[in-house]
Amino acid sequence: MIFRDATRKDVSAIAELHAESWRSAYRGILSDDYLENRVHVERLSTWRVRFSEKTMKPMFVIVAEAEHGLAGFICVFPEESAVWGSFLDNLHVAPQFIGQGIGRQLVSEGARTLVSCGSRGGLYFWVLEQNKKARRFYERAGAVTVGSAENPMPDGRSVLALRCHWPDLSRLVLKG
Repeated sequence: MIFRDATRKDVSAIAELHAESWRSAYRGILSDDYLENRVHVERLSTWRVRFSEKTMKPMFVIVAEAEHGLAGFICVFPEESAVWGSFLDNLHVAPQFIGQGIGRQLVSEGARTLVSCGSRGGLYFWVLEQNKKARRFYERAGAVTVGSAENPMPDGRSVLALRCHWPDLSRLVLKG
C-alpha cells in the first residue's frame, strides 16, 4: 500500500470511491434513489470543485493506493476551528479493503501531516449517529463524542450527526 498526496488526476477515482463508500455505509440512511442514481455525479462535482484553482479553503487529501487502484482517502481542512482544531471531512476506505488497517493508517498520515505543519489543535469530525460501524472504528481509535447536531444530507434528508474529537494529534500518529 502506498500513501501519497492526492492530485487533480485522482478526482474521478476519489469521487467513485466516495460514492461506493456511501452506497455501502449509508444504505437505509440516505434514499435508495440518491444512492443509486445521483451520488456519483454529486460526489464528482464536489471533488472537482475542491481540486479546482477556485478552492478558497486550504485542505489536503491523502490517498491509499493499492496495486489496482484507490483503496482509501482522507480529506482534512487544517485549523478549521479555534475550539476543535482541524476538520476531518472525509475518511473512506473501499468496502473490499475495510478491516485491513487502511483507515487507521490514513488517520495517522493525516495527523502526521498536521503535526509536521505545526498544527497544535486537535482533529474533529462528524459521524452519522446511525453509522454504527464507523462509530466503532473511531471509538477504538480513541475519539470522544463532544456534541451532536442535525445534519442536512444531499438527498434532502436531515440526520443526527455526532461531533467527535481527538484532542492530541501526536497520539494518532502510528509508530514504526
